[in-house]
Amino acid sequence: MTQTAPSAQTSDVPEYTPLNRHRLIAPGPVEVAPDVLLALAQPQMHHRAKEGIEKLMYARQQLSQLLGDPYDAVITTSSGTGAFEGALVSTTPPGAKVVNAQAGKFSERWGQMAQRFGYDVQIVAKPWGELLDADEVAEACKDAYTLCITHSETSTGALHDLGAIAKAARAQNPDLIIIADCITSYGVAELRPAAWGVDVIVSGSQKGTATPPGLGFVLFSPEVQTRMIKDTPHGFYLDMTRELAGQKAGSTPQTPAINLIYALSVALDRLLAVPLDVLWAEQHRKNTALIAAGTALGAPAWAARTSPAVAVLRPPAGVTGRQVAARLAALGQRALAGQAPHEDAVFRVSTMGYADRYDALAIAGMLEDAFAALGVQFERGTGVQAAWQALK
Repeated sequence: MTQTAPSAQTSDVPEYTPLNRHRLIAPGPVEVAPDVLLALAQPQMHHRAKEGIEKLMYARQQLSQLLGDPYDAVITTSSGTGAFEGALVSTTPPGAKVVNAQAGKFSERWGQMAQRFGYDVQIVAKPWGELLDADEVAEACKDAYTLCITHSETSTGALHDLGAIAKAARAQNPDLIIIADCITSYGVAELRPAAWGVDVIVSGSQKGTATPPGLGFVLFSPEVQTRMIKDTPHGFYLDMTRELAGQKAGSTPQTPAINLIYALSVALDRLLAVPLDVLWAEQHRKNTALIAAGTALGAPAWAARTSPAVAVLRPPAGVTGRQVAARLAALGQRALAGQAPHEDAVFRVSTMGYADRYDALAIAGMLEDAFAALGVQFERGTGVQAAWQALK
C-alpha cells in the first residue's frame, strides 16, 4: 500500500543526472538498435539498382513473415496514418458506408479520416479505456462496406479483441472489408489475421519493428486484393493498388526511403530470430512487468484488457500524469503523459522497441525514483520486485 504526501512538488534533480543514459521509454518512437542505426550510414543505394530491388523484396518478405500469414506487404514512405489512408481509399469506393469502432485517440482518427473523404460513416464508440463490444460493432456492420478498427489503442493501453470482433462482424456481413490499425500490435501482440478474417493490416516503422520513423506498412490478404480499386479518386501517392503491383515486381511508383528500408531489414532480423509465439510471449511479459511495478507503487493500469505494447498507468493519488512524465524527463527518460484530454489522468511507458526484460526492470526503478521525488511514500524495491515476479 502506498501513501502520498500532500505536496507532489518535484525535488531537485540529482547531481549525477547528466551521467544517465537518455532513453526512449515512450510508445513510439522507440529505442533503435545500434546495428539498425549503422545500416543508415551505408553508402547511398539507388532504389532502381539490383541491390535496391533486392532490399525492397527482402524487406517485404520479412514483413509477411513477421505477420505469420501470406499477406502481401506494401511499404510506404509515410507514417502509419499515411499507410492507413492508402489502405482505406484503395479498398473502399467513394460514398460507401464505413463503420468506425473507436475507444481512444487513435481509433477516433480513422473515423475523422473517413468523414473527410466523404464516406457514409457510422461511429460505434466506447469511452476511452473501455473495450469495444463485438456484438455492437457487428450490428453496425450489417450494411457496411468497410470496418475500420484499432487493435491496440496506444492512448489507453487497451487491447481490443480483434478476433472476436472480426468474427462477429463477418457473420453479419460476409463481404465486409476489415481494415485493422495494428500500428502498436504488429510484431508485439498475438495477431492472426487469416484465422480471424481481417483483410488489411496497417502498421508503422517506429513501433514494434524498432526502426526510425518514416515507413508505413500495409499488408493485404489474397482475397481483398481482388477487390482493390483501380485509380482511386481519393489518392495518387497513396494509391495502394498501383503501389502493390509495383512492389510485387520489385519497383515503386515513387522514390522510396530505401535507406530506411535496409535499416528495417536489420531490425526485422532480430525479431524473426525467434518463433512468433516466443516473440509475442516475451513482449507480453515485459509489459506485464511494467504494469505490475506500477500497480505495486499505486499506479494501476487504465484498461481492463491490456495491450503488450504500452503500460498506460494511473498515477498515485495526488500526482498527475504530466508530473510523472516531466520527472522522468528530468532524469533523461522520455515517457509520455496521457493523450488530451487525459494528460493528467494517466502516463505511458513502453518496452516496445529495442528493449529487453532487463529494461523493464530498469523502468520499474525509474518509476520508483520519479514517484519518490514527487512525494509518494512506498518501500524502496517494491516496484522492481513486482516486475521481477511478473517476468518469471
